Amino acid sequence: MKELKASQVMVRPVISAKKNASARDIALQLLTGLYSGIPVTDEEGGVIGIVTELDLLEAAMLGKELVKYTAGELMTKKAITADKDTPVAEIVKIMKEKNIIRLPITDNGKLVGVVSRCDILKSLIEPEFVAYM
Repeated sequence: MKELKASQVMVRPVISAKKNASARDIALQLLTGLYSGIPVTDEEGGVIGIVTELDLLEAAMLGKELVKYTAGELMTKKAITADKDTPVAEIVKIMKEKNIIRLPITDNGKLVGVVSRCDILKSLIEPEFVAYM
């Protein structure tokens, strides 16, 4: 695992939201079950925040109607990211220290993928059965 880089385990293509995206629409994306958070990007593809299931739940607990709010209003600003060349061991360390599940991956400051805890676990095992879709 020490030799693995983010680019080798990251998921791509990656879905991101613009800051004016409806929080309700983001919730619908998350309900597909493919991910539990969506990076928010600027016009150049730079990561400016992230909206997670927890961000949406916290907003709902405060009585906010998701249809009336945008990603920019609910996102966690200053999302933690890693470069595509970051060693996976460093990503695991960041995830543990910051208690995060997924990490947006950038190349020259632009979003190129996402690494989740599950993606790293998948890279550590060689399954005897593989489903191709």
